[in-house]
Amino acid sequence: MADLTTSLYALFDEERERFQSARRVLSYDEYLALLGAAPQRFTRDAARYLRDMFDHYGTVTVEKAYGKFTRWKLFDLPWEDDAGKREALVGHEAIQAELYRALSNFTRQGRVNRLVLLHGPNGSAKSTFVACLMRAMENYSAADDGALYRYHWVFPRGKGADGGRIGFGASSSSDEGLRVGDSYAHLDEGAIDAKVLCELRDHPLLLLPVPMRQALLRETLGPDAAAQVPLELWKGGPCHKCQQVFNALHTAYRGDLRKALAHVQIERWYVSRRYRVGAVTLGPQMAVDARERQVTASRSLAALPPSLQNTTLFEPSGELVDAAGGLLEYSDLLKRALEHWKYLLLMIETGEVSLDSSNLVPNLVLVGSTNEGHLDAFREHPEFASFRGRLDLVRAPYLTDWTAEKAIYDAQAIPGVRRHVAPHATELAAVFAVLTRMRKPTTDRFARTLATLAAELTPIEKADLYASGAVPSRLAGEQAKELRANIGALYHESDVYPNYEGRTGASPREMRGVILDAAQHAGYKCLSPFAVLERIADLCNRKSEFEWLRQETVAGGYHDPKYFQKVLRDRLVDRLEDEMRSATGLVDEARYVEGFERYVFNVSAQMKGEKIRNKLTGRDDPPDEAMMKDIERQLVATGSPEEFRRNVISRVAAWAIDHSGQKVPYATLFPNYIQRLKEVFFQEHRKQVVLSTRDLMVLITDEGAGLDADGRRRAEATLAMLKDRYGYCDHCAGDAAGTLLRERFADLKV
Repeated sequence: MADLTTSLYALFDEERERFQSARRVLSYDEYLALLGAAPQRFTRDAARYLRDMFDHYGTVTVEKAYGKFTRWKLFDLPWEDDAGKREALVGHEAIQAELYRALSNFTRQGRVNRLVLLHGPNGSAKSTFVACLMRAMENYSAADDGALYRYHWVFPRGKGADGGRIGFGASSSSDEGLRVGDSYAHLDEGAIDAKVLCELRDHPLLLLPVPMRQALLRETLGPDAAAQVPLELWKGGPCHKCQQVFNALHTAYRGDLRKALAHVQIERWYVSRRYRVGAVTLGPQMAVDARERQVTASRSLAALPPSLQNTTLFEPSGELVDAAGGLLEYSDLLKRALEHWKYLLLMIETGEVSLDSSNLVPNLVLVGSTNEGHLDAFREHPEFASFRGRLDLVRAPYLTDWTAEKAIYDAQAIPGVRRHVAPHATELAAVFAVLTRMRKPTTDRFARTLATLAAELTPIEKADLYASGAVPSRLAGEQAKELRANIGALYHESDVYPNYEGRTGASPREMRGVILDAAQHAGYKCLSPFAVLERIADLCNRKSEFEWLRQETVAGGYHDPKYFQKVLRDRLVDRLEDEMRSATGLVDEARYVEGFERYVFNVSAQMKGEKIRNKLTGRDDPPDEAMMKDIERQLVATGSPEEFRRNVISRVAAWAIDHSGQKVPYATLFPNYIQRLKEVFFQEHRKQVVLSTRDLMVLITDEGAGLDADGRRRAEATLAMLKDRYGYCDHCAGDAAGTLLRERFADLKV
C-alpha cells in the first residue's frame, strides 16, 4: 500500500508540473508577455482561430478521376486512435474548401458577418463535418499553438461589510495591501473572497481602454495593426458586467489601471463538446438561445467590494454564451419557426444580441445545417431575401464516388460485424448507393462529340468513370480519349441545377442498415455479398418510405432499382469469375501487364524509327511486328493499327508529362486493355478454370471426397490463393464457387 501511495503522490507532482508548464493561470502582466512573444496567436477571434486550426493540421492533395482537390487533414482526425478515426469525414473536400474560404473572408473583413449553412439531403455527412471540426478544436486548444485564454475578476479576503474595503487596501489614502506590479491572480483560493467570471470568455485585451489598446497593438503588430486584428478587438469593449466591474475598480483606484488590472486573473481554457465550452450543437428548439440572470441577488454582498455592492450585475447564459470563443452549430436550422431565429439576422448584421438589460457581443462562428426540402420551402418565404445576404450557402451532396462510399461502410459498419466479411460485400452496397444518386447527363451543355458520349453512358458506366476513370470497354481510340479528358466536366455538369447529382438517392444511414442486416442473414456464415443483394432487394420494396424509389425511370437505366440489382449481380459474378481465374494460377497476374508494357515499348520504338536490343543475342532488332499485331487482335483494336498505336502512345506520354520520373502504371492507365488480355487468355483455358472450380467445391463441401491427388492439390492451391490474395474464407469461397458453377459454367462439361 505504501508503494502505491508513493506512486500516486508522484503522479500528483507530475500533474502539478504539467499544470504549471501549461501556464493555466496568469497575471495580466504575464499575459502581456505572451502577447509580445506571439502577437498573431494572441490577437485572434473565433474565425481566425478556426482558420489557423485548418492550417495547423495541414493539407494533402487528393487526386480523383474528376479532378485534384485539397483535403484538410483535420477531417481525418489524425490524433485519434483507430476507434476514434471511424468518425472521420470521408470525401467532401469541396465542402472543406468552402468553409476555409468563408473563414478566410471573415478574417479579412475583421468579423463574422454570415452564417455558414450546409444544405443537402439527410445523411450527407453535414453533422459529421461539424463534429470533426469540434473534435479538432478540442485537440487544437490543448496544443501550444491553439492556447486560449479568458479572464476573471478576483477579490482577496478582507474585513467584509463591517468596515473593510475588500480588494482596495485598508483605506482610500493608503496603498497598504497592494503594491504596484503586484497581482491577485495567483492567490490561493482561501485568500479570495469573491471571483466574478466572464461568461463570454472575452479577450483580455478588451479590458484596456480603446486608445491605450490601439497604441499597444500598433507597437506589437506595426502601424497596420488595424488591418491585422478583428474589429471587435480594435475598437470593441468587454461585456456589460465586466465593464461595470472595471468602472468600479477604475473609480476606486482613482484611475490607476495597474491596480485595477491586478484583480484580473487570466486563465487558459479548453474547448469541450461534452461540457459545452466553445463548441455547442443546438437542435431545433423553440426558445431564445441566450438569457441572463441577476448575480448580486444570489450572492453574499459582503463578498464583493463596496463599489460593487450597489451595482446590479447580470450574468448571461445559454447556447450563444456557452459557444463563445468557438463554434455554434444550428442543427436542422430551418426546422425552427422563423420567429425563433430572426434575432440572428440582427446579430449577424451588428454582431450583437439584445437582452433585457444589456447587449451581448459573442465571439463565435455560426454554422447551420438543413435538408434540401426545408431550404426549398424557405426560398419561397417572403423573408428569404433578407436572410440570403446573411447566409453563406454550402452544398453538401451525397458522395458519387463509390470508392469513397465504400470507405464509409468499411470504417463505420464493418467494426460492428462479428462475422467474417466476404470480398465485395461493402463494395456492392457502395455501388448500389451511388447508382441511386446518378443523374442522366444534360447533353445540351456539351460539345457534340462529348454530348453523344455522355448521352450513351449508363449509370454503372458513369459510376465507374467517377470512381477510377475507367471508360466503358465499348469505347476506344478518340472516343475513349474524349470521354476521359472530360470526366471533370461530367462530374460538375449538374452543379448549377437545383436537382443536382447527389441530391437524391439511398442514404449512407440506410445502406449501413442493409449491411448490418445482411451480416445476420441465416443463410450465410459470412457477411456475404449475396446477403447484401438480398437485403438491397428488400430495401427496394419499401417504396412508400423512400422518395428515391418513387422517381420516374429515365432511359438508360437511371432511377431504376431493378436494373441496379441486375447490374450488381452481373458485376459480382464477373468479379468472382475473374478472381477464380487468377486463383487457379494458370499464369502470373503480372504477366498481362508485362506483355502490354512490352507492346508499348515496341510501338514506341517503331514510331521513333528505332531498333530494340535483343537481350539474348545482343543484336539490335526491329520492333516485333508479329507480337504487336497479336496484342491488337486480342484487344479487338478498332480503326487502323497506326491510329490505335498513336492513341496508346499519346496517352502514355500525357501521363508521363504529369508524373515525371515515375513508372507508368499500365494496370490503372489501361484497365480495359489488361482485362481484355486476361479474358482472351482464360477463354482459351476455360475448361481448366471450370475443373479447378469444381474441385474446389468438392473440397469445401465434401472435404475432397472422390478427388484424386492432382485434383486435391489444385483445389487446395486455389483455395489458398483465394484466401491470401482476396480475403476469402472456406464459407464464402464455397458460395463463390457454387454460384459460378450454376450461373457461368453450367453449360460447359469437363
